Amino acid sequence: MEENILDVRNVVPFERHRLIFETFNNLKEGENFILINDHDPKPLYYQFKYELEEQFNWEYIQSGPDVWKIIIGKK
Repeated sequence: MEENILDVRNVVPFERHRLIFETFNNLKEGENFILINDHDPKPLYYQFKYELEEQFNWEYIQSGPDVWKIIIGKK
């Protein structure tokens, strides 16, 4: 199985959330992707929580100090 990875470290900050939500919206139920970021995307988590309530999973697999990796899945 091929991993679905979205590395946004080289994406300009104002484009990141749009790209991440676009990637999430293209998932089928039960699928996920790994987000790679250069900081803790806690504000993104709260945006997901507000907009998508119980429709997503969020699991840190690496928490800094230079790289954060999070599995984001669609329920």
